[in-house]
Amino acid sequence: MIKSTITTLIFSLLLLIGCSMPEGPVPLSGDVPEAEGWNTEVVLSGLEHPWSMTWLPDGDLLITERTGQLKLVRDGDPEPQLIGGLPEIYVSGQGGLLDISLHPDFEANRLIYLVYSTGDDDANRTTVGRAVLEDQELRDFEEIFRVSDDKNDDKHFGSRMLWLPSDNFLLTIGDGGAYVDYEGERIRHQAQNTSTHFGSVLKLTESGSPVDGAPFVEGEDVRDEIWSYGHRNIQGIAFDAENGRIWANEHGARGGDELNLLKEGANYGWPEVTYSREYHFTKITDETTKPGMEDPKVVWTPAQAPSGLAFYTGDKFPDWQGDLFSGGLQGEQVRRIILDGESVMGEEKIPIGQRVRDVRQGPDGYLYVLTDHEDGELIRIVPQN
Repeated sequence: MIKSTITTLIFSLLLLIGCSMPEGPVPLSGDVPEAEGWNTEVVLSGLEHPWSMTWLPDGDLLITERTGQLKLVRDGDPEPQLIGGLPEIYVSGQGGLLDISLHPDFEANRLIYLVYSTGDDDANRTTVGRAVLEDQELRDFEEIFRVSDDKNDDKHFGSRMLWLPSDNFLLTIGDGGAYVDYEGERIRHQAQNTSTHFGSVLKLTESGSPVDGAPFVEGEDVRDEIWSYGHRNIQGIAFDAENGRIWANEHGARGGDELNLLKEGANYGWPEVTYSREYHFTKITDETTKPGMEDPKVVWTPAQAPSGLAFYTGDKFPDWQGDLFSGGLQGEQVRRIILDGESVMGEEKIPIGQRVRDVRQGPDGYLYVLTDHEDGELIRIVPQN
């Protein structure tokens, strides 16, 4: 909370001295009122930079740790169990063991999907693998996808998966880093280059190959897997199954974090249009909107550093049904984003006081949060009464 307050004060001072943030058709979202009627419970502590979680059909919970461990949490057991059989993982900076997901037909095939980084400091990339879960071991592990081009920086891997009703999945890929050079310019410009995977959302089959009917993006020299592009670093993605809407939160640089409604074939602008500035406060671009590029639904300035996104359908918080819940690493909170169809009607905050890496709705209808620390926690958000 102290860090968030200091950041807000710095932004206010910069506004006073004339170093204003970019303006555009989307208002900047700063502080918001606190949500009512909730409490938090610490379910588990002692996790090492946890990154993602998913529940097994029997109610057990799998948690990835960025540092390279996969843990099984059984109800009532205070000690998580390590899962064996993981692949070799590149652990550095923002890279490591990242997202986890179950195949939609897991009860029949027992397939677990992992998103992780591979390589070394000089050449690394986002990778997807899958294996069969038997007891506490991953069997027959196979790499099914890796990003087309290597980079030499340990940041901006993206790495969220989202299954679609077709049993295909979306995969978010970051732009590669803030100040990394790639083919004579900053790597972030590859987010507008559809011949690479950088800065895009990909659509893949369950075996990691392009989906029939690709490409989804029109134009020459477009990789078949690219479903949308012009992204900086998406680390939260959620599906409104009833209405078929796909939402994502995305890191800006300094300020300018975004909530976007994702659409097939769309360009989300980065870095040609953005509400964020360089980390040293200079402009990235003069443009915040352009024809042919999608505007965000929310712009968070000061930054929330969003990570983890859930679309709530549970019965424990009836008033929250149909709303989004977005984690904040820098904001150290969860934002309730109040929706009316495709429109954002308002926001509320649920202060956590720690860096929020993931937000999920559990099978019991509660919201669960992972905090990103060496002594990370699994926290449950429950009704106040």
